[in-house]
Amino acid sequence: MLRVALRKDILRTNNITCVMGNDLYNRIAVLRAERNLSRQDLADALGINYQTVGFLERGDYNPSLTLALDLSAYFGLPVEAIFSRKPLRPLSEAVYGETVEQKAMKGRAR
Repeated sequence: MLRVALRKDILRTNNITCVMGNDLYNRIAVLRAERNLSRQDLADALGINYQTVGFLERGDYNPSLTLALDLSAYFGLPVEAIFSRKPLRPLSEAVYGETVEQKAMKGRAR
């Protein structure tokens, strides 16, 4: 007999315990702003409620796999470019390999 006890952050199945963090970071707000989309525009394109977009952006709600894949397809990016279990670096740092502050410091050093 398989017994499962659920708690917000711990999943116990028989003698196996898995600690599950709920932190999921995303770039939805940045991607939406870059494309001049309102929450309603994005929601309409995905067939969801505009409030869901806000919940996702704030991290109040984690998307289903289907919704994560739909967002990925909509923005034309891999899922891991939109969502991460670790805090996401700013896109400028991810693309250029350094922060704006680091670039400014290099400029002053010259």
